[in-house]
Amino acid sequence: MRSPGRWLAIALGVVLIAVIEILSDSVLDAALPFPLDTILVVAVVLVVAVAASTLAFRSIDGLADALRTRNAELEAREEAGRALHDVTIAIAALHDVDEILRATVDHARRLLAADAALLALAASGDRTTVRATSGRPGAFAGDSSTGELVGAEPADLFAPAFRTGLLVAALQHGDRTLGWLAVGSRRERSYEIGDLETLASLAGQAAIAIEQDRLQRQMRELAVRRERERIARDLHDGIAQVLGYVNTKSQAVGQLIEAGRVGDATTQLGELAAAARSVYVDVRTVISTLAAPPVRDEPLATAINRIATRFADSAKVAIDTEVDARTSALRVTPDVGEQVLAIVGEALTNVRKHADAGRVAIRLRLEGATLSVGVSDDGRGFDPAADPAGDWPQYGRQAMTERAAAIGGSVDWSSAPGHGTTVRLRVPLAPVEAEASPTRP
Repeated sequence: MRSPGRWLAIALGVVLIAVIEILSDSVLDAALPFPLDTILVVAVVLVVAVAASTLAFRSIDGLADALRTRNAELEAREEAGRALHDVTIAIAALHDVDEILRATVDHARRLLAADAALLALAASGDRTTVRATSGRPGAFAGDSSTGELVGAEPADLFAPAFRTGLLVAALQHGDRTLGWLAVGSRRERSYEIGDLETLASLAGQAAIAIEQDRLQRQMRELAVRRERERIARDLHDGIAQVLGYVNTKSQAVGQLIEAGRVGDATTQLGELAAAARSVYVDVRTVISTLAAPPVRDEPLATAINRIATRFADSAKVAIDTEVDARTSALRVTPDVGEQVLAIVGEALTNVRKHADAGRVAIRLRLEGATLSVGVSDDGRGFDPAADPAGDWPQYGRQAMTERAAAIGGSVDWSSAPGHGTTVRLRVPLAPVEAEASPTRP
């Protein structure tokens, strides 16, 4: 609110001029004849005008100084914002978390014109793990420039000479403090609000990168664990059961030979040979699945056709792969592709082991934004309502259901004894790339 003293001073000046003018026409005429009375009035007006002008100019100068100061602050904040934006883009282009943290401390030191910058993560107890530094080695206390340092306070991480101009921002994720991002200088200096905001923004980016790296490591560990469980299920239901069967048959062959029943022993040996061939095919399937190239390197139809060709060669079953025009060059994300190929492979494995089929058809098509994959055979089929522990192993159906659910899809079976089986997978997806070029592999 403006001070009333300014207006009061102007009002007094006007009143003074009015009083002098009135007096000049009455009392002063006798004492001050013309032109002295006029000179007096002019002098009074001049004094009042100078005083009012001085007051006005000072106010204007004050406003101009405040405006220049504000403009300078805004320009500085805009420059800092642009620099922070450039830093954000540069950091976003990095993938390795250590590179991101090193870039973060480098930019923090540069943007805040500090002599040293450091990013540390809180470890167990009072130990602090230093992840990245920027500045001369002598700027950091102990061995904080290379690893761990005992000390719970950020200032303990800097050498004493660099703690003079210290500014610290916490690395926060939710209600957890992951560590600190700090800058230090050898000279005394005061930081503005914009400086703290800049450091806090960089600390926030670093916290996101650290948390994202942790989540990615967890996802990789989970993926490895799931893959191990899948391989264990494959080995248990396939190779392990066949080896148990081989062991039983071999004992039976020995007993038959001892009993002189050579013909029965020969029959059992033939069954043993068939079981050995089955194990051989299973082992080749597992190895080829583990050694297969990532699906992102080729269209999904190409990868499915490769699996179909390998299946036809090993199982001696005629196979027909049909791909519609929209799906011929479809590329999907690696996760989706991996699960789709695993489900198709599982369906074909069960055809070979249990269906006694002479022909298999694989149909791949897009239904709107949903990928549909069908695997049909002309084998002996089964009753879906019956106990699946017989000809169609329960683990196979369960594994396919779990894989489909992992990518947001679903899988169902249609079958009847003597009429074959169809496994149908549906997956909603956003294709990475799809080019319409009709083909029928």
